[in-house]
Amino acid sequence: MKLFRIILLFLVLFNAGYSFSQSNFVRITAFTGVSHQLVTFTKNETIYNFSGFYSVGLPVGLIFWKTADFGFSVELTPTLRAENGNSRMSNLLFHPGVVFKLKNDFRFFGRAAFETSGRYGFTPIISKTFYRAKDHSFYASLSSPFRFGNSADPSMGLAVQVGIVF
Repeated sequence: MKLFRIILLFLVLFNAGYSFSQSNFVRITAFTGVSHQLVTFTKNETIYNFSGFYSVGLPVGLIFWKTADFGFSVELTPTLRAENGNSRMSNLLFHPGVVFKLKNDFRFFGRAAFETSGRYGFTPIISKTFYRAKDHSFYASLSSPFRFGNSADPSMGLAVQVGIVF
């Protein structure tokens, strides 16, 4: 419930900024996809997905475009983990940040990261639209999550994500 209140406050404050802005350009896009953490590095170990367990994230989010080239994005990603014949939701990631359009249908996302596991950090992401239709498009992303906290060693990872934007 506390996470919901933080998200709601964040969105209310973000929208309040638009009411006082001079520009009326606000376009909202939604997206969803599948995210696979490929590898995670800490100072003591390297952890590979698909070796002993399988972990998958199912992100869903919104992008509030302030201009044609800049926007604010918020994403929620529940993570499912299957191991030893059992599966469970292992984490929920709140992932707010900014997005910049680059050349050739590339985008850069700079996101903060807050996880229900107690970890926090940031995630730089490069995304590419590889198919565009009138009312949707498909994308692929490469991200490198950096995480800290919860009495664990800092970590850096590499993940891929594919999805659809509406």
